[in-house]
This record gives sequence, structure tokens and C-alpha cells, in this order.
Amino acid sequence: MSIVQSMDHFTVLTTDVEKTKAFYGLFGLTPGPRPKLSFPGVWLYAADRPILHVVEGRPIPAEPSGILDHMAFRARGLAETVGKLRDLKVEFSLRQVGDEVYRGWQLFCHDPFGAKVEFDFDYDEAPPADWKPATA
Repeated sequence: MSIVQSMDHFTVLTTDVEKTKAFYGLFGLTPGPRPKLSFPGVWLYAADRPILHVVEGRPIPAEPSGILDHMAFRARGLAETVGKLRDLKVEFSLRQVGDEVYRGWQLFCHDPFGAKVEFDFDYDEAPPADWKPATA
């Protein structure tokens, strides 16, 4: 029997809580209750769950991703998300995977302080109108 039941949250470091909060707010994460901790930060919620903890005041490592390669969020609204990223000139990569193990869209980008973020969308979501599959 596994002790782990599910993923609870990720924590990212920042030097600007407001800038980080605004970035993740683009994807519908909203600030919510946070314990009275001895350091600044914010907890960002998806529905009623605090899934992203943002901590300010600790040094950002020279290699921001460190040992953690990326964090992934289940998402909806692929074309809208791509539009928001383009409006802000945030670089991203997008691919559609369709095999027996995984079927879906994967969108990768970096937050303002270098954390790599993946958004996973249902396979049947419509891509942006100008999307073309990568050629091998």
C-alpha cells in the first residue's frame, strides 16, 4: 500500500510576490488564506485547494529549476491560454501527444523567476487556429 495518496502543492521562490501572483492569476489561480508565517508569500488556490505556495525572501538559485524539472497543472482553455501567453510575449512550446499511455496537449513555459510550468489539456481541446504540428 502506498503512503502517498496524491500531490498536495508545489512551492516556488520569488523576489516579487505580486509579479508571480499576477502570472499564475492568468491561469485562474487565486490568492487565498495562508497561515501566519514568519516570511512573506502567498498561497494560490485552484477552487478550494491551495496548490501553489509562493515564498519571497529566500535567494533564487543560480539554476532556478534546481533538481525539480517542472510542475504540471491540469487545465482547460488551450486556445485562450495560448492567447494570454502571446499577449504577454511569454515563450512557450506546445505539443499534442496521442498514444496508448497518454493522450493530451502539453504546453510548457517558464514563470517570471524561471520555474518551468506544464499545463495539460484534454486531447479533444481545439488548438489555436494557427497551430501546426512540429515536423520530424
